[in-house]
Amino acid sequence: MVDRMHIRRKTYDLLLDWKNRSKGRTAILIDGARRVGKSYLAEEFGKKEYRSFITINFAHTTPAVRDIFENDFMDLDLFFSKLSVLNGVVLYRRESLIIFDEVQRFPKARELIKFLVADGRYDYIETGSLISIKHSVREIVIPSEEEHIYLHPLDFEEFLWALGDETTACFIRDRFEKLEPLGNAVHRKVMNSFRQYMLIGGMPQAVVAYVESKDFEVADRAKKMILDLYRQDISKFADGYEMKVTSIFDRIPAQLSKREKKFNITSLSKDSRTRNYEDAFMWLADGMIINQCFNATDPTVGLSMNLGLSSQKCYMADTGLLVTHALSDSGYMDNYLYKSILLDKLNINEGMLMENVVAQMLRARGHRLFFYSRSDSTDRKNNMEIDFLIKKNNKICPVEVKSSAYVQHSSLDKFTGKFGNRLGRAYVLHTKDVSVKDNIVCIPIYMAMCL
Repeated sequence: MVDRMHIRRKTYDLLLDWKNRSKGRTAILIDGARRVGKSYLAEEFGKKEYRSFITINFAHTTPAVRDIFENDFMDLDLFFSKLSVLNGVVLYRRESLIIFDEVQRFPKARELIKFLVADGRYDYIETGSLISIKHSVREIVIPSEEEHIYLHPLDFEEFLWALGDETTACFIRDRFEKLEPLGNAVHRKVMNSFRQYMLIGGMPQAVVAYVESKDFEVADRAKKMILDLYRQDISKFADGYEMKVTSIFDRIPAQLSKREKKFNITSLSKDSRTRNYEDAFMWLADGMIINQCFNATDPTVGLSMNLGLSSQKCYMADTGLLVTHALSDSGYMDNYLYKSILLDKLNINEGMLMENVVAQMLRARGHRLFFYSRSDSTDRKNNMEIDFLIKKNNKICPVEVKSSAYVQHSSLDKFTGKFGNRLGRAYVLHTKDVSVKDNIVCIPIYMAMCL
């Protein structure tokens, strides 16, 4: 489905930088969730930037191809000749690309990257999901000649590109840098597009389905297929703890719909303990199905040094998938239901979607996710909950997400009062236009793309 329409991705520029900088001295691994567009991106890059390319898909490869990797790698002239013949593609020295698709399904090929790069004839891109789990790296030496990049779902700017809008994101960044309002008419237009982004999400298959059909139901069917694929992967590859992974996956919408969105491990069973589910959370995070957000108990620049690992939020990596996941009990998502959410006329927890989409956008910007939570049983006035903490210019910037137009930020006020000398700008993301008051920068939620 995806190849019917060109999907422009920012990661393409990272690949171009790697090609020009590396000049064959390293391979590059594109890591990302299933159906996030890794194979499509690699092949688009091969078509445009090389004289020829070969894709070897280890999820569907033939015994003959596997035999080449097992038995012919010591004679690289023979190795490349056989690959060329079996794929019907002529390989040109320093002008051809070889793509190892779904390389986690055949770890031996990943280990050979060291020797193939040293040979220097061709460039190599690997793609994979669940790259770091034990099953995918068992009994191999991970090559040091391998660079690693992550492909996330389409961010808001990429979604606008898919809609044919090449101008709005630049204007948003300009207004953010100047901290000036967009104006009512433009803000309403952007918020409408952003609500579509929340509902459709950034998985290329769903975006293409929506752009080509203008039908929410068609996009929803695409998202259901992706969620079904995730469930199949859990049953096949979550060795020994598939039930725990499934339990967490199924509970994500309910946990995010709570006022406090921290994942309550006892919701799985009353005797559950975080340490017993660490591998299950890690499996979902490694598959880039979820975005974990940890409590930074002491908000300093070294946020990862002060983690409360027993307290975490568990966001879906794609908010469009969260919408479909959350409403799966309804049996189907028709256009009326989607449009009701789009127009904010359905009683769904919009805060869940808003916070999840901000987490998604911050991850796409390269941020690890942290929050701050303090509970004082003796005096509730001391309680604080800051949705996100990000690092900027050696300072911590607290970020609060508000789903309603009315902005009240008592936790943010207490937080800035307690840690003021450590902090940079404090941000409130909400549904209104840009404003600045009392050193708090209030920006539209779509400006999370600028943080």
